[in-house]
Amino acid sequence: MKTKVLITLLFAGLSTYAQTSIDENFKLTRSGFKEKNAFETTKFVEQYFRVPGNTGFNASIRYVEDILKKAGFVEQKQSEFEAPLTYRIEKRNMKQSTWEPVNASINIIGEPAPLLSFKTNRNMIPINCGSTHAEGVSAPVVFIPKIVPAEIEKMDLKGKILFTEANPSRLINIAAKAGAIGVLGYSMPAYTQPEKHQTSIQFGSMGTDSPIWALFLSYAAKEKLKKACLSGSPELKVNIQTKRYQAEELTLVANVKGSVNPDERFVFSAHVQEPGANDNASGVGTLAEMARLTAQLYQEKKINPKRTLTFLWGDEIVSTRRYITEDTARAKGILWGMSLDMVGEDTQKTGGSFLIEKMPDPSAIWTRGADKHTEWGAGDVTEKDLFPHYFNDFIFDICKKQGQFANWTVNYNPFEGGSDHTPFLQNKIPGLLMWHFTDVFYHTDNDRIDKVSPTEMRNLGISGLTAAYALISADETMAIKVVNQVKTDALIRLKTEYELSKTAILTGKNPADEKHILQVWSKWYVDALATINKMPVKSETTRVGSAIKFATNELEKQTQTYLEALK
Repeated sequence: MKTKVLITLLFAGLSTYAQTSIDENFKLTRSGFKEKNAFETTKFVEQYFRVPGNTGFNASIRYVEDILKKAGFVEQKQSEFEAPLTYRIEKRNMKQSTWEPVNASINIIGEPAPLLSFKTNRNMIPINCGSTHAEGVSAPVVFIPKIVPAEIEKMDLKGKILFTEANPSRLINIAAKAGAIGVLGYSMPAYTQPEKHQTSIQFGSMGTDSPIWALFLSYAAKEKLKKACLSGSPELKVNIQTKRYQAEELTLVANVKGSVNPDERFVFSAHVQEPGANDNASGVGTLAEMARLTAQLYQEKKINPKRTLTFLWGDEIVSTRRYITEDTARAKGILWGMSLDMVGEDTQKTGGSFLIEKMPDPSAIWTRGADKHTEWGAGDVTEKDLFPHYFNDFIFDICKKQGQFANWTVNYNPFEGGSDHTPFLQNKIPGLLMWHFTDVFYHTDNDRIDKVSPTEMRNLGISGLTAAYALISADETMAIKVVNQVKTDALIRLKTEYELSKTAILTGKNPADEKHILQVWSKWYVDALATINKMPVKSETTRVGSAIKFATNELEKQTQTYLEALK
């Protein structure tokens, strides 16, 4: 009884203190984050088709470097902690040449206007596609509605262009064997609503050693060309100009040194490659402004990070994985990772909702109730892949506070993978993804600056920084607050799962299976509570451990009550 009273008082007194700390961080980030800066960087980056090592990729890195230098970061000469604010550009020779598009067009001979033009559809050229002759090539087009590879190999396509309603990069080799000089194809997923957004083309790639060229068509271009083929025998003039050259791959890393435990850190990452504005120029721009503001607050002595805060820009997954795995000593100190990917969506225009993709919890296995996967698709998550940690609930609750303040819609989705958060998780480091989906312009050449919202980037940047500032300087008071928060979130989740299981049993589901789901959720949260013990920069007392024990007991007691009720 005394323990319960003591812990209750501990929560009551210390929660207010910890909440004040978060509120103070919110005041700093809300007053200091300049969405105009984030938007201008996004606008600069999105003008380029960005592939590692090419002109646009490197120009984007250098643009962010200039922002860092103006903010007070100094270039690292030897050690990343030789100054409080440092940055470095890592340079690596690429094994293969880089690539960039220059121009392309498709004309139906006899028609006054192009069927498709690079000026309006820069995704029409697959990554790694070669060039035609400078003056282009003219040839008859052969439309094959249904692709049967064995039959195509037997056809005589010598000197002709193959046109199909399938992904052209998958047909290059068989078309080349039949003598075709190139392939035109169409591949748009249903969630992009191609019949509504008829000019969209999703970017794709082809092999560097492909024997012939290929081009992607929009829905409108595909329909027009198909009509021409069904009513006659059109000839096309195709012109493709691209570049290949040796280059260096650049990765930009900036650090704000922690004053107590500098080897422990929170890492933000935003990938530079891909040709879109939201994907991922918006991540680059938002993270650049987050770094600029952090430097300003540090120099004004308004923040004093106890752990290091790291900002990383590079090649998606590749740069983040390398950052983690190349230096095992550094990797041991990475306590949290967060990926900013597709963060600037104007949700009214794109249809995408802001989402936090959670680390693997049981909702990735049993996706039910309000939980749902995006059109990206569920990953193959099993119970052995679950990653219990307070990070999920902590970040979600911070974002919800900003959502309430700014009338900003905040949602989440079960783990799916596919961005810079994945290398963190693969290396047993807590990692989350901030993104938007479903976006009807995802990976298309209609993902342009007019689809980007400065306000959305502001809300996301404020939330991410506020959370990071709290964690890199967390004390026991903060940790106890998080224990209380996670316990509350856990009890809400258990009640939700209990109600779902109760309904499932009434509809004929196996009670043992439903109890197992509840038990897995309970264990996930019990284990997540245990991770809070390592949150404080310095552990000076046993208060955090006592709070965790009390919360765990309450959670297990409630779980048992629910299990007994599931008959």
